Amino acid sequence: MEREAAGLKLKLGEKAPYFSLRGTDNRIYSIADFASAPALVVIFTCNHCPYAQAYETRLIDLAREFQPRGARFVAVCANDSNSFPEDDFDHMVEKSRSLDLPFPYLQDEFQVMARAYDAACTPELFLFDDKQELRYHGRVDDNHRDPNLVTRQDLREALTAVLKGQAPEVALTPALGCSIKWKRL
Repeated sequence: MEREAAGLKLKLGEKAPYFSLRGTDNRIYSIADFASAPALVVIFTCNHCPYAQAYETRLIDLAREFQPRGARFVAVCANDSNSFPEDDFDHMVEKSRSLDLPFPYLQDEFQVMARAYDAACTPELFLFDDKQELRYHGRVDDNHRDPNLVTRQDLREALTAVLKGQAPEVALTPALGCSIKWKRL
């Protein structure tokens, strides 16, 4: 699915919604844990989606590049693990370890955070500034299939601007990925 930026509930300039979720390290993380970060990248992702898998290495590389400059990253899996068992907590722990994720990987078991952020697909990114105000929403870059054919590195460019205290030149891009697997009510 391709998610256009029009009609998003969480608008540019709005504060990051509160969350408190368990990470694969069994620690509870909340938005307050990232309050001192000059930039925070929230990544809605999962284990099974081929789009999310295609971006794993790129996101890890970006985290390792930008974390020394103070940026923080957090990944969130909000998929219904009853319907998609490969997205359950044990598989999340396994993925976190196998990839040696340099950022927390949180389980949004009740999909509260995904709804608050109005997330719809994986991967879908939200970049917040030092005031935890939304400055960028969308994709990592413009080619999920082949990193060698990327012509726009949207997240990298947005992070660079935010860390300089500037607004990103491009603040909204369409997110492309698998839809979040919502629990049946």
